[in-house]
Amino acid sequence: MALVGNRAEDCLLSGRALHAWYGSSHVLHGVDIDIGEGETVGLLGRNGMGKSTLIRTLLGHVTHRDGEIRVRGADCSRARPHEVARRGVAYVPEGRGVFGNLSVRENLLMAARPPLRRSGGWTLERVLQTFPRLAERLHHLGGQLSGGEQQMLSIGRALMTSPDLIVLDEATEGLAPKIATLIWEVIAQIRADGIATLIVDRNHRLVSEHADRLVVLQKGQVVLQGSAAELRGSQELARCLGL
Repeated sequence: MALVGNRAEDCLLSGRALHAWYGSSHVLHGVDIDIGEGETVGLLGRNGMGKSTLIRTLLGHVTHRDGEIRVRGADCSRARPHEVARRGVAYVPEGRGVFGNLSVRENLLMAARPPLRRSGGWTLERVLQTFPRLAERLHHLGGQLSGGEQQMLSIGRALMTSPDLIVLDEATEGLAPKIATLIWEVIAQIRADGIATLIVDRNHRLVSEHADRLVVLQKGQVVLQGSAAELRGSQELARCLGL
């Protein structure tokens, strides 16, 4: 789904003139980003260019920040992470964030809530059908799962919140090829469901295949953005990614 217009009030989530710091290190330099209703945006860039910092800034995890952040037009510029989450934004962090002392079932059910604006949604039954391995491990503790199983659990837990937008930070990193393929299949399902998605992943080819638009960062600034179909395989994209 293409984003209509470029005003913050038209967007599900928008950031304007975003700056972010870790201590004295200035990481983001005036970044603008928009995500429309049901839109999938791929966030690309080489390591250390500010992708995860941008995500964490949008979600309220980076406290030393400046600029404007809006979710469905509501000002979330100074919102804390739980306040952003309550507005329908789910997060699958790079470190997975599974509660190791809770069972798979408890990890999933603790996040469950009815959809804010859509009928249906991701129920426990649907998550377990999508990730049969979790159904087999339902009563195991999160800390007893393999890395791939923990990633399935992290994504399943995010979906249980019935989000309007799900943010995936390196969701396939370090996974066996078979599990990574499953994750991309789930991302396709999420897109088909009309849930907006922001994807960061090192596999730029697959990101561009699943995204409507691409945004590329270099040294904390947007240097390229546009239709994924138009940028996919382009020399301009390759140059920005150092390929």
